[in-house]
Amino acid sequence: MASTGKSKPPRAPQARAVETREAILKAATGVFAKHGFSGGRVEQISRLAKTHDRMIYYYFGSKEKLFIEVLETTYQRLNDAEAALKIDLADPLASLRTVVRFNWQYFLEHPEFITLLNSENLHQGRHVKKSTKVSRLSSPAVNVLAKILKAGAQQGLFRKDVSARELYLTIAALGYFYLSNRYTLSAFLNTELLKKSAVKQWQESMVDTVTRKVMV
Repeated sequence: MASTGKSKPPRAPQARAVETREAILKAATGVFAKHGFSGGRVEQISRLAKTHDRMIYYYFGSKEKLFIEVLETTYQRLNDAEAALKIDLADPLASLRTVVRFNWQYFLEHPEFITLLNSENLHQGRHVKKSTKVSRLSSPAVNVLAKILKAGAQQGLFRKDVSARELYLTIAALGYFYLSNRYTLSAFLNTELLKKSAVKQWQESMVDTVTRKVMV
């Protein structure tokens, strides 16, 4: 007797191509985050993505172009997450605190962001300079801060001479330095910087530092 169960229709070639490309990108992110650009090997990526080396070259052209897209995707995901924040310009101080805490939490939850940037900085930004997208991806994040600063200044809460770009650098530096150097700093300061209490304390230190910088 023939089975009456319906078999799943085969995936369209376009859907398979998208899945394969995404699998390669995900695998490459993990490999490059762990081994850097120089140490990350194409065969490692293809094995992790359960595909073949030739597919990496087919979809991305080269290992370097794949790395550049990993960097672009990493920045884009940060932007997308920040864009989803609920910002109330009627309360600029609370909004600024939200942005600071978000950035710190994002760095904590996405360690690959730190290690990928560490790797690229070792190469003096050689690959990211070839990107046509990365320089545009900073604008939304800076613009959010610019709106918050403007609202705060209009309410007489914030100084009028604070640059949104410099404030962004301050927030990024406070989070990035702590996490990228946590192992050496933990040894040097004889404390575990990733303890829950230490992480929470530093988050509030970041908030305090940033708000003091902008307050009238």
